Amino acid sequence: MKRFVFILSLLFVASCAKDNSNFTLKGSIKNLKKGTVYLQRIDDTVLVTIDSLKINGEPEFELHTNLEGPEVLYLALDKNGKESGIIPFFADFGTTEINTTLKNFYLDAKIKGSKQQEKLEEYNKMMDRFKDKNLELIKNNLEARRSQDSLLMDSSYKEYNNLLLRKYLFTINYAMNNKDSEIAPYLAVSEISDASVKYLDTINNALTPEIKSSKYGKALQKLIAERKKQ
Repeated sequence: MKRFVFILSLLFVASCAKDNSNFTLKGSIKNLKKGTVYLQRIDDTVLVTIDSLKINGEPEFELHTNLEGPEVLYLALDKNGKESGIIPFFADFGTTEINTTLKNFYLDAKIKGSKQQEKLEEYNKMMDRFKDKNLELIKNNLEARRSQDSLLMDSSYKEYNNLLLRKYLFTINYAMNNKDSEIAPYLAVSEISDASVKYLDTINNALTPEIKSSKYGKALQKLIAERKKQ
């Protein structure tokens, strides 16, 4: 009887947590038979679990939490006691759907949800081009070192610095063009936190009042204050 009451109380708590949530993450992981999925967020630079679900037979899942505002969350998969991948996504009030596969958990992820997520995906597509170019420069630099070609090494080094500058300028410009979205301060603190304070200030000053008061808007202002102290 006591065991029955205990299980009933757990179900009641879980039901209350679901009813009190303002965000739902649902989806499926193709070919997953057994495992555990976790909904996580970063708290003081550490990933913490805010909901989880054991999967046994059915690949569908549904996770819940309560958001104070739009923020980047993470869907993690643990299979056989080993982490099988993690998918970052920009969550907002309502529902986000993630469908992926067990084989390529991160790469196959299709995310449908917030406007901020659409902006993040648009930004990431451009960053993929920078990554491809960076790999090309690394290859050129290795070939130059093997052949001891000092001119080619110098050229690849200059190209790398130019690429890095272009990446930073693109991020700044993208943030400025999306000053009414949480994506702007998020990119400032996560991608170019070591940029010149004047550029961070420029982004911050362009933000709308609503975005300035958001999670990442406050984080950007804190970052700027700390950088100015230095």
